[in-house]
Amino acid sequence: MSTQIILPRILQVGAGASKEVGNIINALECQRPLIITDKMMVQLGYVAAVQESLNAAGIDSDVFQDTVPEPTVSSIQAGVEQVRNGNYDSIIAVGGGSPIDSAKAIAILGKYGGVMRDYKFPRVVTEPGLPIIAIPTTAGTGSECTKVTIITDETNDEKMLCVGIGFMPTAALVDYSLTLSLPARTTADTGIDALTHAMEAYVSKKASLYSDSQAIAAMKLLAPNLRKVFHDGTDQQAREEMMLGSTLAGVAFSNASVALVHGMSRPIGAFYHVPHGLSNAMLLPMVTEYSIPAAAERYADCARAMGVASESDSTDQANEKLMAELYAINEELQVPTPEQFGIEREHFFNNLEVMAEQALASGSPGNNPRVPSAEEIIEIYKKLW
Repeated sequence: MSTQIILPRILQVGAGASKEVGNIINALECQRPLIITDKMMVQLGYVAAVQESLNAAGIDSDVFQDTVPEPTVSSIQAGVEQVRNGNYDSIIAVGGGSPIDSAKAIAILGKYGGVMRDYKFPRVVTEPGLPIIAIPTTAGTGSECTKVTIITDETNDEKMLCVGIGFMPTAALVDYSLTLSLPARTTADTGIDALTHAMEAYVSKKASLYSDSQAIAAMKLLAPNLRKVFHDGTDQQAREEMMLGSTLAGVAFSNASVALVHGMSRPIGAFYHVPHGLSNAMLLPMVTEYSIPAAAERYADCARAMGVASESDSTDQANEKLMAELYAINEELQVPTPEQFGIEREHFFNNLEVMAEQALASGSPGNNPRVPSAEEIIEIYKKLW
């Protein structure tokens, strides 16, 4: 059986990669880009640096800076209107997963119209949107090289999963120097998010030899550096390895799919506004513990790739070490429980059935090595509390 691999046409990796944006816009024969970002990226000067590169290449650009964390249907609407009315031929996405996800949605809606719900899974979006040049500023979501975007419908708090080659950026400029200013909390949440992507891609029922190779490489880069970048954000080598690890993890899960952690994470994010990486981090140990019996060898491979188990450890020993490590990472990186995050207990427990339904409806739990019932998902949510 063959596997279809979908990647950005251009991957520029390393310090200073983002400065190539002007040359790449020219190479794509585009002339009128819209930069999609958030206010923090403007304040930090990252957008000015992008515009400097564009100006040097003789390219004028406009900026849409109103994306929000965990993008919603209404938060992207002004960007969609700007694209429809502005005669743009390309989009440059600058920021973490939220600006890049927003840009993917705007690139499709701005070109084809309709509403976001028209494009949600199980529809697969194959129509090419406006070309996107993605410049990530976190080592986490891997959104710069995935064919996925997630937009929340605020009318029912559903995180809509939208997939297809139409959402894949044309180019990804992976410049770790843009992550050096990230605060410790964002560094931790996005880093564990990337590790979750790699692990879930590796144990997914849709895994292939290709996605396995990317996932293992990602785990080898991410796991030894998570603590380093949390405690010292200026560690350039650790930042570089985290950034590449995040991109490889994105390639892995975009081609193998995510699983139960992501399925259960999305409702927590939608209902309680927990950042996506943080809700993944909350769930990763518990969901791994639940899933190990159905894929013990695969999880043992993860433990070895992460450097917490050796080749001489048995499968059971490796998995014991894996579980100890996942709980230890969460403790050291100060990942809160839902209660510690400030979620109201009564609302959380009254909402469990709806969250379980939404988790299953996303399709991701079906890729898990052990596919849960709604009742089992509810039990995991209860333990998580």
